[in-house]
Amino acid sequence: MTGLLLKALTGALVVILIGVLSKTRNYYIAGLVPLFPTFALFAHYIVGTERNIEALRTTIIFGLWAVIPYTAYLISLYFFIGSMKLHYALFGAVVCWSLAAWLLISLWTRFHA
Repeated sequence: MTGLLLKALTGALVVILIGVLSKTRNYYIAGLVPLFPTFALFAHYIVGTERNIEALRTTIIFGLWAVIPYTAYLISLYFFIGSMKLHYALFGAVVCWSLAAWLLISLWTRFHA
């Protein structure tokens, strides 16, 4: 239960930090904060302690490929904001992320399972 509380507090602190940074002169740094490996640290620690090193290495390699859905999200959002209201653009970008993530998982399980 303590671990769950720690994760929730970490997530809340990240959201607060993003909110604070978005109001500063250097607002664009708010886009870097979500890329801090907060949750990757949790995932790597859990996989590293509950599985073997080879499983951790596989998780790390998959994490490198996971940049593709995030890139799809950013590129689609960049183009969507020019022609849609923000909430529609964000929704569309999440759909693009979801499709790219689904494709990544499908291909990964086909070739690495």
